[in-house]
Amino acid sequence: MTSLAALGPPFSIPVAPTPLPAPVRLIGNEALATELQLPRNLWNGPDATELLAGNRAWPDYGARATAYAGHQFGRYTRQLGDGRALLIAEIETPAGPRELQLKGAGPTPYARGADGRAVLRSSIREYLASEAMDALGVPTTRALSLVASPLAVQRERPETAAVVCRVAPSFLRFGHFEYHARSGTPAQLAVLADHVIERHFAHLLDTADTFERRALWLSEVIERQARLVAMWQTLGFCHGVINTDNCSILGLTLDYGPFGFMERFRSHHVCNQSDTEGRYAYAAQPAIGQWNCARLIEACTSLLHDDLATAAVRAHALQTVYERAYDRAVMQRWCAKLGLLEVRVGDAVLINRLLTLMQQGRCDFTQTFRALGGDDPAVMRTRFAEPGQFDAWLGDWRRRSTAEGSDDREQRARMRRTNPAIVLRNDLAQTAIDAAERGDTSELMALVRVLQRPFDARAADARYAEPAAAHRPALEVSCSS
Repeated sequence: MTSLAALGPPFSIPVAPTPLPAPVRLIGNEALATELQLPRNLWNGPDATELLAGNRAWPDYGARATAYAGHQFGRYTRQLGDGRALLIAEIETPAGPRELQLKGAGPTPYARGADGRAVLRSSIREYLASEAMDALGVPTTRALSLVASPLAVQRERPETAAVVCRVAPSFLRFGHFEYHARSGTPAQLAVLADHVIERHFAHLLDTADTFERRALWLSEVIERQARLVAMWQTLGFCHGVINTDNCSILGLTLDYGPFGFMERFRSHHVCNQSDTEGRYAYAAQPAIGQWNCARLIEACTSLLHDDLATAAVRAHALQTVYERAYDRAVMQRWCAKLGLLEVRVGDAVLINRLLTLMQQGRCDFTQTFRALGGDDPAVMRTRFAEPGQFDAWLGDWRRRSTAEGSDDREQRARMRRTNPAIVLRNDLAQTAIDAAERGDTSELMALVRVLQRPFDARAADARYAEPAAAHRPALEVSCSS
């Protein structure tokens, strides 16, 4: 299979990382290193930290950056690109191809005047979120290591630098296709699409017709995005900045910036303080996912046929894929959270009634669904603003469960496997960040361990399952990183 580096310019350009002074590896993901089958001399050797800091080159590979565009808050930006992220390796693993990328490795030609660095605060959040989402079963980029440095970096306040080594089958985004569609040539766009199909959608290569194969590929990309957003919604996860340049062509959660797991349920919750109009609010995420897929289809229409009219017809047909895939996926997941074995008529009403009650009572999203799978969900009634309405809902849910023959004990077990006890709440992350900035990584390491088993509630982990104290204002996060 052809690597991205082998495609050469204009798909990627060589860029040397900027050395990071006095690097210290704070976290190393041993399980992921084993999964990747990294040679021990690379992972645990004397030069491993230098390698993961960007101070030494990966064997037989030159670091590279890519150009991409994107719609940011609905407006097209012609050139964004890897301003501070460098691809340092492409490797083959038993699970397929993997790319290793350093985030915060210094400025590239796409840095647009920025310093090319990432700070410890945002790097810790990225590491924690990547591994927490993976443990929850959500498609995501992964984090292999976190390297810190005393190098001063100025943001809203003076901070210090860090580098995260991210891992994914590919870091290509919707924005890469927008860039080559608008700033490149049709031939370049076709080369990129065919590369992605060959390397990451090889099951489609049996389709002989090139145009049909590309249409099937786009359909699958859209379905993956729809399923991803459905997972976000049913976990109460808010991405915060779902621009097209933050949408993975593989349907992975990508770029953890001002994200947050919602605590008190509010359908219009906004986790990014920079999103003053609520474009990326919790309730808006499904529609934004569809809007972003529409932009990808527009960028790729020329790939669907040489005849423009035929290509337009195929593109129009693809516009309906997202809604069908999302509706199917989100209902399956909501029903699974209630321990139901199948989706039936009336289930959407049952789910929306519960969400309405949760919003009225300002109920904690994660705790509510976890408690429903407990021995006696009725003890939750006082958490709701209208306990009597919750009692009525609880009765309807129980009758719905009985109608499909669910065994009560088995149903509760299914729910405990579906509804996490622990998610990465912002105050948990901030506590670990504050300690790490003082030089104490014990809280960070403890949090990493707990997040690796989100469905396994243990008495010793009770504090990680609690929402932020009621008297504490919600922690606001922004795009600053």
